[in-house]
Amino acid sequence: QVQLVESGGGSVQAGGSLTLSCAASGYTDTDCTYDMSWYRQAPGKEREFVSQIDDDGSTTYADSVKGRFTISQANAKNTVYLQMNSLKPEDTAMYYCKADRWCGSWEFGFWGQGTQVTVSS
Repeated sequence: QVQLVESGGGSVQAGGSLTLSCAASGYTDTDCTYDMSWYRQAPGKEREFVSQIDDDGSTTYADSVKGRFTISQANAKNTVYLQMNSLKPEDTAMYYCKADRWCGSWEFGFWGQGTQVTVSS
C-alpha cells in the first residue's frame, strides 16, 4: 500500500553535503501512524540503520552519523529528508527509505528503491 520514492543521491567530495528526499504516499492516512527510517548498504556489507523519525517527531541516529546527519519531515508528512553534512568516503552506500505503519496492527518494511550516494576523497 505504501509507496516510497527516494531522490537526491549523487557524487560528492569528502566534506561536502547532500540532502536525500523520500516521497511517501499514504503517510498522511489519518487512520494510521508511521515510523520513517533511512538505511544504507555498502558493497560487501549488511544493510544498516541510519536514522528514524516517528509519528510524534522523535528522532534516532546511528552513532556513525550523529552530529552530521539530520532527519526531518515536511509538515504534511508526505516527505522525509536526510540532510547529510561533512560526508566521508565511508558514507558511500545505497540509501533506502523505509516505512513501518500502525493501523491497528503493524505492517513492516515498506522500502523505496534506493538512491546511490558516492563520496570521494
